[in-house]
Amino acid sequence: MLEGAPGEDAPAAAAMRASIAATGMTAQHCRDVLRAFTLDATKLRYRDWDDLMEYCRYSASPVGRQLLDLHGEDRATWGPSDALCSALQVLNHLQDCGDDYRNLDRVYLPEAELECCGARVEELAASRASTALRAVLDRLLHRTDALIAQARLLPSSVRSPGLRRECAVIVNLADRLARRLRTGDPLAARVKLHRSDFAASFLLGFLRG
Repeated sequence: MLEGAPGEDAPAAAAMRASIAATGMTAQHCRDVLRAFTLDATKLRYRDWDDLMEYCRYSASPVGRQLLDLHGEDRATWGPSDALCSALQVLNHLQDCGDDYRNLDRVYLPEAELECCGARVEELAASRASTALRAVLDRLLHRTDALIAQARLLPSSVRSPGLRRECAVIVNLADRLARRLRTGDPLAARVKLHRSDFAASFLLGFLRG
């Protein structure tokens, strides 16, 4: 339906098809996201960091790429945009790691990282992170910090002033959420940004963008 097949039984797909036709955008970004939906329905575990990044390539990166394409930005922006979107996706997985396991039996924490730290998947059902699981979270946050470092190149490569400021705000929010997850326990309570984080990020984003 995204590319003209008959049928109106999926209103969201029909609306997206109309948007693609109106903007002249490629349908590939939508197909990529649909691939991620299939993974969510069929895949419950991820082997290692590369396996998780492959998932983010389809679940997160297409969103940033679509936005950049809609603004007519150069595709050279895709690299830092992918890094930002992947970082945000991983941070969300870390925020929800307990709920994802308890409610869906879905674990985005890579098995290789759990094994490296001597942690077990079953520990995600606890009310507090064990020492081993805390080590896993910290290892993943270290990798996420590297993605955020790449993402800091995005605002300066975006031509649109408004989008440039928005990118700067989001990069700053990602950095702040990563720091909160360093000190917070997502099994004990949801780790989230505070109003002060949003206020500071908007100010810094406006100035840096």
